[in-house]
Formats: sequence, C-alpha cells, structure tokens
Amino acid sequence: MTTDPTGAAAADANSELFGRARRSIPGGVNSPVRAYGSVGGTPRFLVRAKGPHVYDAAGREYVDLVSSWGPMILGHARDEVVEAVQAAAARGLSFGATTPAETELAEEIIGRLTASGREPVDRVRLVSTGTEATMTAIRLARGVTGRDLIIKFAGHYHGHSDGLLAEAGSGVATLALPGSAGVPAPIAGQTLVLPYNDLDAVRAAFAAHEGRIAAVITESAACNMGVVPPAPGFNTELARIVHDAGALLILDEVLTGFRVGPAGWWGVETDGDGDTVAEDYEADIYTFGKVVGGGLPLAALAGRAEVMEQLAPLGPVYQAGTLSGNPVAVAAGLTTLRLADADVYAHLDAAAARLSASVDAALTDAGVAHRMQHAGNLFSVIFAEDGAKDYDEVRAQESWRYAPFFHSMLESGISLPPSVFEAWFLSAAHDDATLTRIEDALPAAARAAAEAQPPA
Repeated sequence: MTTDPTGAAAADANSELFGRARRSIPGGVNSPVRAYGSVGGTPRFLVRAKGPHVYDAAGREYVDLVSSWGPMILGHARDEVVEAVQAAAARGLSFGATTPAETELAEEIIGRLTASGREPVDRVRLVSTGTEATMTAIRLARGVTGRDLIIKFAGHYHGHSDGLLAEAGSGVATLALPGSAGVPAPIAGQTLVLPYNDLDAVRAAFAAHEGRIAAVITESAACNMGVVPPAPGFNTELARIVHDAGALLILDEVLTGFRVGPAGWWGVETDGDGDTVAEDYEADIYTFGKVVGGGLPLAALAGRAEVMEQLAPLGPVYQAGTLSGNPVAVAAGLTTLRLADADVYAHLDAAAARLSASVDAALTDAGVAHRMQHAGNLFSVIFAEDGAKDYDEVRAQESWRYAPFFHSMLESGISLPPSVFEAWFLSAAHDDATLTRIEDALPAAARAAAEAQPPA
C-alpha cells in the first residue's frame, strides 16, 4: 500500500530531484513525455520496481500502468529475467562481436510469426531501438525498390528519425508540435502524410505519384495517439494496394509486437466477422521493439530473405551498430519471450477487458463523454462521445479532462501514462487484488474529469 497517502512527501522529494535534473538535462528528462507536460505537476522519479508496482524517490508505491511503455509484459524485475541478465553481464557486457544468443533470439522471433501457419519472415536484424528499426526499414525499402517517397499516416509514431516526424503521435502530440525543428524541408517532403483508415487517400497518393513510392509504413494498430485500431479489412486492403503498385509494406509492431499476442497484432487481427486475417496478407518488413528487449535497449526488423539480404554485408543497404545484439539485452529479450506463453496472453486479455470495463463504467456513472478504444489487450480512453478513427478525431477530443483524471489516480497510488495520447499497459503481475485497487480509485478520478473545465 502507499506509504504516504497525501503525496506531500512524494511531491517534495520529486520536485527537488526535478529541479536538479533540469540543471544538467534539457527539460530535466531524457524523453519528452516524462516531463508531465501534458498533465502538469511534478514527474515522479522512480528508483525501483517489482511486479505490478513502482516506487518513487520518496518511497511511495504505485500500481504501474505504464510498464516502461510496454516491455514489462511479465511485470517488473521478474526473477527469471533478472537472473538471465545477471548471468549474461557476468560473462561480459559487450563484445563487439556476434554471440550465439543473437541467433537464438532471431529464431524465437521467426518461430513466433511462422507459428501462425504462414512464413512471413525468415531473416531478422537486431538493432538497439525502435527508432533505429523503423529508420533501417525505410532505408531498406528505398534500397530494394529504387524509389524515394514514403507514405505514413497522421498520428502514427515511428520513432524520431527525420523523415518520420511529420504529424507523429505520442510525445509529439503531447507537446502539440506538428513535427520538429531541425528537419530540412527536402527530407520532410519525401514523406506523404495521409489520414489513417482512409484507403481512398492511399489509392489517390499512389495514382498521383505513380512509380515513386517506395513503401507505406503503418503501426499495425495505432497506439501512439491513444489506441486507434485499424478499421476491419484496412490492413489487408492496404497490403493489396501497396503490392499492386510495386511498393513495400512496413508493419510497425514496436508497441504491439509480442504484447497483444504471440505473433503481435498481425497474428491476432480479425475482420469484421471475427475471423483472423493473418492468412490474408503479409508485410514485407516488420519492426519490433519494447517486449522483444525485455526492458533493455533492443529492437529488430524482420522480413523475407530476398528483402532482408539487401542489408550489408550481403547487399548494398548499409546498417551497423556497435551495440546491436548486445548480449545482456538479448538475454533479457529471449527470456521474456520464452516466458510469455499462452497463459500470459490469456491473463493480459482478461485483465485488460476487466479494467477497461471498469474505467468505462466509472466515467459513464460520472456523466463524462468518452469511448474506450482497444487493440487486443491495449486500450485507452478517448474523451469524445463517438471515439476516434483517425488523428483529427483524436485531437478533437476533450483532452483537458485527462489531467485531473490522471492526478486523482496518482494521488490514489495509481501511475497512469502521463498523456491522453498513450495506451495503458498491464502485465502478467497485475493480479485480482491489484486490479481491485485500481478500480477503487476510478470513481474519484472520473468525478475529477467530470468537474474539469476547458482551458481559457
């Protein structure tokens, strides 16, 4: 339970640390959303975590619904993962050379996708971050096709590489930035930004730029502007349009990969009738992060051999990284994936369904217009009566209701994502008692959202 029900000591300790951090780190944080810019107040400085809980510098305990933005699918500091990391570290932190475990992790990734009955990938390249994975996927698509233009969808976030920040979601949305300073116009001009879930816009773009589009990159299910799932059949038809035009489809599963199911969103996606669609389409390149590294810096891109073997040293598309396939990160990722079995996914699905329904009920009882939006066991709240299917509708919501909701939950010892433009993440460690504790805090938070006033 919380050691400081009022939160006063937590605020004092964290304020002192935040002030110190701002004297040496831009904004006091090393990733913008951590600054609480969207919700206001003082960021919590975390010092340890275990299971479903995190602890701040004042010693206060919180139920964690951030899960390090996804990787902690088993819960924090799972014993087997910690032991694997400790054993790997004892053998050496980094070699700058290939290790046997890298192959084991690549085989694990391939096996998870081929377990669907299809064989969409047979080669994997390990990198250190999701941004690096998507950046490399874009370069690879251009190298394979000999074309320059890329299509992305408004509100989708694919990391912070120059060409992909136009109308991105996540932290960019939180900070109300349309893109980023420092990105040259000619680079930004190589990215075509289209509304999500709009196949006619995709067709029109290919018609207007015939023979020039190298790839379409899409979050398999959008989770960086809040959760906005693809419309039934969208990804299947998108793949057909892209491939008919001779371009490549890049499915960004950095967030959804191995979190919403053993093969990611591609493995669990269904059509309007509830049938899975993995047999209906395949991407050319998949990108993975978060869960695949088990909480340490590791990501991957995967695809068919004829595409992936265009990467150096076999092909002309250059990519390298001193710490790619770092043995400690590989140990964390491999152990996490091996432990994330069918029982883990069943637990996540059930816990997410229960908690989402509880949030829905609390906000309904308080008279707050909202919609719960889901992509498998990922969900978020949209403060709008009809929900949202694209970025414009996400931005039109009454987002100002989230800050009081967030802070009410925080004072009750529940740590939510500090932005309405983020998904909520559960873990295998969120048991019945933990979920009940979250549910007990919801009515007061819902009332705070109901009483909120729009900014002047």
